[in-house]
This record gives sequence, C-alpha cells and structure tokens, in this order.
Amino acid sequence: MEIVWQTPANPPERQDYIFRKGRRLVRPYYFEFISHVKNRWAGKTIVDFFAQEFKGRPFEYYVSAVQCGRIQVDGETVPVSYILEPSQKISHFLHRHEPPVMASDVTVLVEEPDVVTVCKPASVPVHPCGQYRKNTVIGILQAEHGLAPLFPVHRLDRLVSGLLILARNAAKADLFRQQIEGGMVQKQYIAKVVGVFPEKELLVDVSIYYNPREGRSTVKAGDSCCDPLSKGKTASTKFTRISSNGTHSIVLCEPVTGRTHQIRVHLQHTGHPIANDMLYLSEYVDNRSDVGMSADRAAGKSSISETDNTYVDDCEETCCKNFSIDPMCTHCPNLAPTGCLSYS
Repeated sequence: MEIVWQTPANPPERQDYIFRKGRRLVRPYYFEFISHVKNRWAGKTIVDFFAQEFKGRPFEYYVSAVQCGRIQVDGETVPVSYILEPSQKISHFLHRHEPPVMASDVTVLVEEPDVVTVCKPASVPVHPCGQYRKNTVIGILQAEHGLAPLFPVHRLDRLVSGLLILARNAAKADLFRQQIEGGMVQKQYIAKVVGVFPEKELLVDVSIYYNPREGRSTVKAGDSCCDPLSKGKTASTKFTRISSNGTHSIVLCEPVTGRTHQIRVHLQHTGHPIANDMLYLSEYVDNRSDVGMSADRAAGKSSISETDNTYVDDCEETCCKNFSIDPMCTHCPNLAPTGCLSYS
C-alpha cells in the first residue's frame, strides 16, 4: 500500500468523518508533524526527546520509528543515539488518530462576506491543537460548509458551547482583536456551579498564572516576592447569581480581562467551581505531562472508574472496513486514540 502523507496544507473533507453512537470520529490518516528543536531540547538524543516530551506512546515505539525513518532530522534518517541541535527540523510521520467529539452540528447562524458567526457545540476545540486537527470548529466548517480560510477572533474552551465569531480574512480579524483589546466588545457566559452562589454581585480581582506545560491555571503560583514572573497576569471577572436550587447555582459570568481558563479558575477560587469541570472541580488531577494527554482529558481520566468500560468498548470497536491498519501504530485497530475515555 502506498502511503499518502498529509500536512496542515491538506484540508479536511466530509468523508473524513465517521458518526457512531452520538460521536463524531475521524478516520485515522497518515500525517507529518513538523517541529524545530528548541534550546531546551538541544543536547538530548532523538529518542529521549520524544519519550520525554510526547508520553502518549511507549519508548519502544520511538526507537522503532527512528530506526525505520518515521522520525527524521532535517529530512534524513538518523541513529537512535543522535544528539539534537538547536533549530534543526524534526519530522514525525505517524498514523494519526484524533479523539472523538460530540456529533452535534456546527450551526452557521450568520454568513457575511467578512464574518461568519456559528454556534459552537461543547467538546469541540475551536482550532487545531494537540491531538485535534479535523475534529475542530475550523476543520468541520471547512469540510462540511466549504468555509475557508477562517480566522478565530476569540476563543471558547473546548468544553464550552456558545456563539463564536470567525473572520474570513486577516484584516477583519485584526480589526476585531483591536476592538476586543480596546474594551469595545463585551462577553457574557452562563455557568452552572456547585453550591449556593452569593446573591450579591461579586467581583473577583485575582491574578492568574497559566502553566502551559500542564494546561492549567492557578490563582497562586509560588512566592511572587522571590519570583516576580510567577505571580501571573492580572485578571478580573464579575459574577451575578441568576438562580439557585440549594445544590447548584446558575451564574452570569462577565470577564473584564481575557486570561486562559479565567472564569473556570475564578469560580474555583470563590469555592463554587463549575459543576462538571473536572479540571478545576478537584485539587487532585493527573499531570498531563505524565499521562500524555490534554489537561482536561487527564482530569476526566482521573474521575472515571476503572470499571466503567462503556466508552472504552465503543472506542475499541475495530473498523477495518473504514480505514487501513498501520502495523506500527500504537492506537490501531481502534478508531479513537488509546486511553481516550471521555469528552472531558
């Protein structure tokens, strides 16, 4: 079988998706990941680098991938003992499996020459990131509506649903961003939180530190006196209770600033985290760098009983009729990546 390697230049297509039991899955495909050696990676062997930075696959896989040329440096096959140098190009040719998302449509509400407004469903990332490329709002709109290119003006977390504005050219996107940064655009969110939220309007004005390696924000980041860089960025959110049933509350959230996970971590700080937000509902969450998955997925993995195999069984259904099995792939013959337990 001749392998056709896709790159980010290859657009998603309608036939790339498989719908099963309320889930949208992506037919596994061959893909070339390209990166360049950062200074902190330099000096490591090619195998150690992959094993330490990308823990979703076993060490033995990376050894085999280097030996057979699935992992290359500057377009050439190298030995497993090869030492990386700054700025070198690394190519990883792999059989890519994307996590499933809910099968909800990405509904186009308004389509204008310069702007598209859609209803983003929960569980779907806005743009390609991490394990997601085709199972994103951008990918789905391109495959099913022929809308491309699209430029996200703002972002909604993967687990959040709501209105999403996308520019159809870079100039319009820049204009929107200037308006957002200038305070000309206001955002409102509705959240269901744990407990009885205070009845009076509450303004949380607490700095946030985002750890990009772990994909998690905190309101405390060490001793800011000793390490000024660790104190994070100023953040402010206004909260207004809409209703409460004594167990949960519905809260209007109005961010004054726009930090990563700002509403989620500010609600956690008040003692009323979002009711189904596993990343901030518990203080004990697996580090994503240890388990090789996104922070939200690591949190979901921590919360699922080992005896709850319903989702796992669905993901492990073999689909030889739908895609070719790659003998080197650590996820085949499953549709979803190994360890994919929930939408969290």
